[in-house]
Amino acid sequence: MRHAVRGAFLFALACAFSPPANAQPAEPDGYRMEAYRGPVPATLEGADVLDTAMARDAWSGGEAVFIDVLPHAPRPPNLPEGTIWRERPRQSIPGAIWLPNVGYGAIAPQTEAYFRNGIEAVLAGDGNRMLVFFCLAECWMSWNAARRAVRWGYPHVAWYPGGTDGWAAEGLPLEPVTPMPGMP
Repeated sequence: MRHAVRGAFLFALACAFSPPANAQPAEPDGYRMEAYRGPVPATLEGADVLDTAMARDAWSGGEAVFIDVLPHAPRPPNLPEGTIWRERPRQSIPGAIWLPNVGYGAIAPQTEAYFRNGIEAVLAGDGNRMLVFFCLAECWMSWNAARRAVRWGYPHVAWYPGGTDGWAAEGLPLEPVTPMPGMP
């Protein structure tokens, strides 16, 4: 009996000091550098965090620019000649631009230039428009991209962590999108 009580006490103590299995991680100081699919923070310092209803309202109101940052798989360079390569289609939020590969923790100077040019192109000189970054649910790529935009000084940055998964789960429309030209 004594061992059972002691064991129950130790188990309860361990549970009290262990985070729940589905706990949201804290914001890192920098960027997420690996394991880009997994639980994401509930916050992003300097940015608004949107749930699906808020994202839908921003989208339907037309006051925001939606930027999809899901990576794009390139055609493998070593495919034998004559092999048919089929691009994987990307279904995204209608009207969004797709700036693939800009959400990695570290990006090459060419990718950074592509990212900055893409943002400037969609803002078209209107710095008051909100930039909404997304990819898939539990995807750090959109968190990294939104953080980068905040650090670059864009004043109206939002992060939609539900991404196209959350959007589709609410029955909202998706449409095919292709990467913005100039992808490195």
